Amino acid sequence: MTKLVFRSAPAVESALLAGGFLVVFLALPHALAGDDHRRFDDIEQLLHHGHLTDSRYSLVMPLFSAPLLLLGEVVRTPDWWASRFNVFVVAVGSLAAYRILRGRVDAGVVRKLVLVLLFASYLTNRLRDYGVEVLTGTLVTLGILLLVTGRRALLAWALIVVGVVNTPAAIVGLLLVVAAETVRTRRLRQLLPLVAAALLIMGEAWLRRGGPLVTGYEGDHGVRTVLPYSGQPGFSYPFPLGLASILFSFGRGLVFFAPGLLLFLDPYTRALLGTCRRAVLLILLFVAGLVLVYSRWWAWYGGLSWGPRYFVLAALPASIALAVRVADAGRSAARDAVTLAVLALSAWVGLSGAVADVNALGSCTQNHYALESLCWYTPEFSSLWRSLVQFPVVTTSVVVVTCYSLLVFAYLAAPLALALVRAARAAPSASWLYGWRL
Repeated sequence: MTKLVFRSAPAVESALLAGGFLVVFLALPHALAGDDHRRFDDIEQLLHHGHLTDSRYSLVMPLFSAPLLLLGEVVRTPDWWASRFNVFVVAVGSLAAYRILRGRVDAGVVRKLVLVLLFASYLTNRLRDYGVEVLTGTLVTLGILLLVTGRRALLAWALIVVGVVNTPAAIVGLLLVVAAETVRTRRLRQLLPLVAAALLIMGEAWLRRGGPLVTGYEGDHGVRTVLPYSGQPGFSYPFPLGLASILFSFGRGLVFFAPGLLLFLDPYTRALLGTCRRAVLLILLFVAGLVLVYSRWWAWYGGLSWGPRYFVLAALPASIALAVRVADAGRSAARDAVTLAVLALSAWVGLSGAVADVNALGSCTQNHYALESLCWYTPEFSSLWRSLVQFPVVTTSVVVVTCYSLLVFAYLAAPLALALVRAARAAPSASWLYGWRL
């Protein structure tokens, strides 16, 4: 029976992936939200009127989505396709990553990784809208994979640079990656991608806003509340407080929204990475750059959003850690127990992010955002746990997404749970388990 399950795993996982992409495309509650409307208007103005707006947001992602928006002129509507654009990005990115890693990484691990990303990570929530972070993360990831596999270095850096231009704050992440590669190769030419990204960012600013250093964020600030550092513009937030909040706050903390990252504290997990170790390190460096830059930003929390939207890329290394640990189930009962616990929390992140109603967080915007910090620091009002206090409306889509998420979780958790049962039965102190029947 075990051999049969093992042999059928590729077919089962492929079926789960095919069905999974259909579920996230058709059943997730997609909609434009927040900044999405401005980005959508930017590309609509360009496509239909030839007008370049002076918006603060880069045109990279809107330009990538232009074919889908034009399709929306014939089928459905442009905004319908825009809200599903990130599903296409992840689907294409997954196929490209699979081809890059073919023959280098076990295919089963790659399939498990994509399943975790789709239904047991923070990425699930980010597939619901028109946010830029998914495209940036996908381009950077593909670029790093090409870089570490020694394939098409020029294309690799080009993808990373375009991803950074799409999210200019990510240039600090690029700085860390470039620094690491410069030290490794002892070649100063590795600094060129940093220069290229800076020139492209300044070029777009000059073309659209009249000056290379005009970002559109001049004077941008939040409202004044009871918090001592509120209402100040730019990079005015104390770095230690921003760092602690990004990592550990109940409503935005990466410890809660990307718990798989904690598995890297175990040397055994790092050893399991094998040939992927350098790629994961570079991705973690890029995420660290994002954390460093946003820790000082006055809006480090990303506005009224579900979780830490600036750091969606952190879902990838967190999911990689889970995928390799799930594939390694049965080696150690203690590690399997920890992996199962982390997987369960990650599955909750994916499910709650999939069905969450951001409007349920509206109480945090009352009285002119005076209570918004409740959504960042208080468990009962945080994105991750709000569904336990205020249940989402049960719709057909919610039922479909919930059932499929549970199915994927059951499949991924099964080898861990079975290994723990075997370990428990084999333990000398487990004699009391024998003799029981249903």
